[in-house]
Amino acid sequence: MFVERLCEGGELLDRILSRGGRYAEEDAKHIVVQILSVVAFCHLQGVVHRDLKPENFLFASRSEDADMKLIDFGLSDFIRPDERLNDIVGSAYYVAPEVLHRSYSLEGDIWSIGVITYILLCGSRPFWARTESGIFRAVLRADPSFDDLPWPSMSLEAKDFVRRLLNKDYRKRMTAVQALAHPWLRNDSRPLPLDILIYKLVKSYLHATPFKRAALKSLSKALTEDELIYLRAQFMLLEPDNNECVSLLNFKTALQRNSTEAMRESRVVDIVNAMEPLAYRAMDFEEFCAAAISTHQLEPLEGWEQIASTAFEHFEREGNRVISIEELARELNLGPSAYSVLRDWIRNADGKLSFLGYTKFLHGVTVRSSNTRHH
Repeated sequence: MFVERLCEGGELLDRILSRGGRYAEEDAKHIVVQILSVVAFCHLQGVVHRDLKPENFLFASRSEDADMKLIDFGLSDFIRPDERLNDIVGSAYYVAPEVLHRSYSLEGDIWSIGVITYILLCGSRPFWARTESGIFRAVLRADPSFDDLPWPSMSLEAKDFVRRLLNKDYRKRMTAVQALAHPWLRNDSRPLPLDILIYKLVKSYLHATPFKRAALKSLSKALTEDELIYLRAQFMLLEPDNNECVSLLNFKTALQRNSTEAMRESRVVDIVNAMEPLAYRAMDFEEFCAAAISTHQLEPLEGWEQIASTAFEHFEREGNRVISIEELARELNLGPSAYSVLRDWIRNADGKLSFLGYTKFLHGVTVRSSNTRHH
């Protein structure tokens, strides 16, 4: 028998309405932190909720600072590490673009949290139309407005936070844990939870070619303090030996500490099995940074050009070597049809990657499969 705890405080939606349609920035932060914390835990277990909206958050009591509970897991699903879901579910106003393209994962929940945060802060929806198809069109094509009141009086951090959740490219969105580390919400006295993303990125890094790893190492040397705060916290959650190195055992133990039945169902454990190369060596913090960063997430940052050019300077000194078009195509899993594009990435003078080539190589070329094309 399944027993649901009684939540006497009512829905988040009712609280928003009772406050005249929106929250003050400081009060909104308290709500958003709770939402992100529960979703970060779900995502670590490999559970995607798929219907995050103010009606599905209930307050435990009527007090102003009551804890919130997430309800209605009827549409939620277990997701395997590299799986993409394809059924369109959820509520129109909160649905992410990639859900409409029928190829999505945990990031769809993050988009919904972006919509909720937008509503909390200004009282109106970022995407609106009279019909469901109109809403879907807006989600796919329109950008949320930050010009109308009360946005001009809001902090730059709040606007940046919402923008980084409502990025139409799901790869560029922050995870729930990264959002908790964002300057708008960051609180040194509140420890960050473990982020499932680092497992996925480290797994990819371990299976990458030496050339790709050299490119990522250079990128990691150009990170700003904001990015390093998150990475340092994640590294420490793996409890490095003598605070210096982590091995496969550290990654396994950290996951076990957070393990529930759901995690076994979702096969999150499969990620650790794919990290087998770490069984025979250890990773220091410098290499962990190279392994646990996502180029896609860095690209929307205001300082991306500066990060990229600093990274390229490191790459020129340490990792840039002569590379043929054929080898570059192999690095990117591309066939001969891509040679004409890749030619522009290699300098004629010395046969090494140019700055353009370096940034494009880091980004990677995605060949979209037919089922994710714009409908």
